[in-house]
Amino acid sequence: MSPIAAVVFDFDGLILDTEEPIYVALREVWAEHGHDLTIEMWAQSIGTNSETAFDATAELNRLAGTDYTEGGLTPRVRARIAELLAGADVLPGVLEWVAEAEARGLGVAIASSADRAWIVEHLERLGHLERFPVVSCYDDVGVYKPDPAAYLAACERLGVEPSAALAIEDSVPGLTAAKAAGLWVVAVPTAMTRHLDFSAADLVVESLAHVTLADVIARLA
Repeated sequence: MSPIAAVVFDFDGLILDTEEPIYVALREVWAEHGHDLTIEMWAQSIGTNSETAFDATAELNRLAGTDYTEGGLTPRVRARIAELLAGADVLPGVLEWVAEAEARGLGVAIASSADRAWIVEHLERLGHLERFPVVSCYDDVGVYKPDPAAYLAACERLGVEPSAALAIEDSVPGLTAAKAAGLWVVAVPTAMTRHLDFSAADLVVESLAHVTLADVIARLA
């Protein structure tokens, strides 16, 4: 394979575990109306906000006869998410991978379906914004994963060919997007996505804390 010149990280669920707090916050709203938002249902939307993704708000309206709008529900849900995320730090192994990439002279980026404000807010709170000099997100490309646009834009801004970049993903839409863009992919499933099919990844690991970047590059070679 071509020498790896860059590492491109997903954000939600990969750098910071936002997926479970989002799920818990929405599940609580569902429970107020006598319905259960299962992990299997919610996992359909992890990694993407596309029109074909599962819409928890619309489905609750259908089941319970409520009239929530996403905009109307968002402030309440975001406040609960912030409460659940208080004190949460970057997931194990991420900063070590970033440091190793920096030491090897590799480009470092984020490619995400989230909006820039969400990503920057959390990275600034954690004091790690400067560690990710390139952030490619929905604001930049106007489409969500599994569309490959965020990964292609990240590689372009880093000045590397996608075939020389390694994507780190925790979701199937993210995996699909990265492979479609031509990147190598290491999948790191979470408790929210572990039941899904990651067989298309070049490598699946339990945690970035369990393997080094050098080990992964060697294994892919």
